[in-house]
Amino acid sequence: MTRGAMFPALVLTFGLVSGSHLIAADQPDTCSACHAALPDARLKAPVTLFADDIHRARGFGCAACHGGDPRERGVEAMNPARGYLGVPAREITPQVCARCHADAQFMRRYNPALRVDQLAEYETSVHGRRLRGERDPKVATCTSCHSPHSIRPASDPRSTVHPLRVVDTCSRCHGDAKLMASYGIPTDQPAKYKASIHWQKLTAGGDLSAPTCNDCHGNHGAAPPGVNWVGNVCGQCHSVMAERFALSRHAAVFAEMGTPGCATCHGNHDVLEGNDRMLGIGEGGFCGTCHAADDPGGKAADGMRSLLDRLVRAHDDSLALLVRAERSGMEVSQARFDLTAAADALVKARADLHSFNPDIVQKTVAEGIAITERTHARGVRALDELAFRRKGLAVSLLLIGAVIGGLVLKIREIERRQNREQS
Repeated sequence: MTRGAMFPALVLTFGLVSGSHLIAADQPDTCSACHAALPDARLKAPVTLFADDIHRARGFGCAACHGGDPRERGVEAMNPARGYLGVPAREITPQVCARCHADAQFMRRYNPALRVDQLAEYETSVHGRRLRGERDPKVATCTSCHSPHSIRPASDPRSTVHPLRVVDTCSRCHGDAKLMASYGIPTDQPAKYKASIHWQKLTAGGDLSAPTCNDCHGNHGAAPPGVNWVGNVCGQCHSVMAERFALSRHAAVFAEMGTPGCATCHGNHDVLEGNDRMLGIGEGGFCGTCHAADDPGGKAADGMRSLLDRLVRAHDDSLALLVRAERSGMEVSQARFDLTAAADALVKARADLHSFNPDIVQKTVAEGIAITERTHARGVRALDELAFRRKGLAVSLLLIGAVIGGLVLKIREIERRQNREQS
């Protein structure tokens, strides 16, 4: 029998023999007892690892994946006639896992929230297509990412697919230069990603929603974002920017050039934190890659950068003035609250620049400038009032001092008069 012909036969045999899927953990399981006593560490280790596996916690034993009859002792438990499969061959691993994970009715008993289309997605992925179409012996399957015998929920920090560990899981293959050489795939993605703002937010910032490998490439349906849909991938989080860019001239031009929109300026794995310096022709600006200072695009970029800089200065000047007034004891809390709208306008303007339309950015900046002017005026009035109060206080102190001085003189005059009369 050829390898290709053996593939469906194995799956069919295992599926028919295992019938009702699984043997519950409350029945005898001689597999663990026997393997735990074996001197060979390779055969003993799976039992140790399986102690914390989510499947064991839900009542499943070794036979769930390996087949056989765990009620029997010794080699009788591994009788192929009773469905014993042993270590599932790489090419049938997805189907073995899918016997449960693609069965909606069965999965509803254990985890109704878990998706049951993983196999369908996997078969559309780069990994799945190479496995089925080319019988690639090196391609990733379920057990490449979900460590066999120690599978845990993705929410468990010890899980190989926890957000903080996904990049290391993927890099076991994609960071292996020898393994990736035959595919012509670079292996610097893990290092680049760990230098990105996404990794910083995920680790230093503690934001587990920050994107990692599977957020952009998919997990079971893993595939590289194509040129024409990389914007949709980034738009999952950066929706406003994606909407602005989709309506811009650059969207069509980049598509014609075969250039991925977002990644052209921001990179893909080594995405840096966005800043205003990226906009423009000068040092640190990305626009100079395609535009010159004297062409319409270059002028538009520099113009938008000037608008942003103006709003930043106006906001900072107004804030500094209000803080000064507040520290001096003046009530400016409402003005400070109103100034947050200018900060919001700045955020919106930075999103609007992805439209690459100076008029749109100008409108948003103008709204922000108007707010800063009003709050700045309140700060000025507060400080003027403070100066007036201080002047009034000074005059009052002078008057009080004069009155006190007059009283002292009057008292002394009375005392001298009394002394003369007594003498």
